[in-house]
Amino acid sequence: MHEPDGPAEAAKSPSGKKTVYETSAGGVVLRHIRGTWQVAIIEPNIINADTVTRRAKARPEGTVFALPKGGVDEGETPEQSADREVFEETGVRGLLLFRLTTIRYLYQRSWGGCEHVSKAVSFYLFLYQSGRLGQIHPEMRDEVRRAFWFPLDKAHRKLTYRGRREVLKMTQKMVREHPERLTPPPS
Repeated sequence: MHEPDGPAEAAKSPSGKKTVYETSAGGVVLRHIRGTWQVAIIEPNIINADTVTRRAKARPEGTVFALPKGGVDEGETPEQSADREVFEETGVRGLLLFRLTTIRYLYQRSWGGCEHVSKAVSFYLFLYQSGRLGQIHPEMRDEVRRAFWFPLDKAHRKLTYRGRREVLKMTQKMVREHPERLTPPPS
């Protein structure tokens, strides 16, 4: 994965390469329409511009599909970051219900000092409240090519990265087995 975000700290790995620690947060935004659950998916711009990697060759035209997420800014909680990233990258607002999971992975940057990166991304479940999917600020167009609703029951196959697919499989199971958890708290 080629996405820098979140505050980072550096340490030396056993190989002598610098290891950077990044923290991000994102959201799974659900809406129920015509008897079906749908999830907001984004097509990032920055990643999709990279057609050199071997993973890009395995996808049609190198297209990446993902969940909205980004770095936790200084002074933000992960929940606040997830809420901000959902809005910035999709144009919709959601009611935050709870944290789904935190995924962790390692990658090596292909830029700068080619550091090793240990990344943790917390995903939160949101219920759609308002806004129009894809209506994002023009400056966000550098990051996000488009956002769209996709049927939740098929969405795990649409996403590019395994960790995000696992997040959606967990969401699918939760929707099937614990639909009461999708009820917003009384206001």
